[in-house]
Amino acid sequence: MLKNLKGAALPNVPRPPPSTGKQKENQVTTDNAAQCSVTSIYGANIGDLYRKVTATWCKSPVSHSFAISVESPCDDQSHNTCKIDLNGWQFWGKKGLKNIEIDGERVDIYWDFRETKFNASPEPCSDYYVAMVCDEKVVLVIGDMKKDALKRTKKKLSLIDPNLLCKQEHICGKRLFCSKTKLGEGIQEHDIIIENCLSDPDDPEMWVTIDGTTIIRVMNLHWRFRGNEIVTVNKTPIQIFWDVHDWLYNKSSSSHGLFIFIPGEPDSNSIINSDDDCNINIPKFCYVLYAWKTE
Repeated sequence: MLKNLKGAALPNVPRPPPSTGKQKENQVTTDNAAQCSVTSIYGANIGDLYRKVTATWCKSPVSHSFAISVESPCDDQSHNTCKIDLNGWQFWGKKGLKNIEIDGERVDIYWDFRETKFNASPEPCSDYYVAMVCDEKVVLVIGDMKKDALKRTKKKLSLIDPNLLCKQEHICGKRLFCSKTKLGEGIQEHDIIIENCLSDPDDPEMWVTIDGTTIIRVMNLHWRFRGNEIVTVNKTPIQIFWDVHDWLYNKSSSSHGLFIFIPGEPDSNSIINSDDDCNINIPKFCYVLYAWKTE
């Protein structure tokens, strides 16, 4: 599943479309709202099958939305999606219930965003839940209010725990890009800061900091615009891949750098093969960050 790009062992993940037009820091245009988004992909047992569930938070100057979709493991083109508008003036829609049908199974989706707190990210930071119910069991809860979700649904948690497979985030900035994500097991989130200094064309540099400690310093980006290193965070090895070619050579008003964080040693990131008839490949967790550099 992971392929190498020329010049570095960089996993081949989908690239976003090129941006157009001038943009301000921490703001995106309506036409390129994907630059301000957070997408998490979970694996959950729904209808007695392992399925991928994609949750996406998007924010632009004129809209703020959440969408959750369920993928059929036997048909990659089949998606069932529930969309929720998070605009502040629609208070009535901040707590609700919708249902979708997946291979003949009814799936109920509950949410409560009435007291939700946000920071700079499109994704909430606290006080919310999204719960997915199938076959009288709660198969997935997103957010920090699990007890409230269980109380409202009046259902028990599924005996098969869901797992987070991948998180993908788009962030805009000039020299500094800040994010927060889990790396490895446990509930702890880590602060990630990526900083660049491209003002000196003869000696461009880049730094990657996790939890206040600079773990990677890349000098002379002209020669090392693609690369990878293995670092240790709280005794956990983390593989970090980067590709910042566009930062240096893309002349448009907005260009992106790509960063991928994969917990574990290289030989431990094998694909887990499912025993289901569809033979699903389950990758270990990775965090993908698109750092959009704006003028």
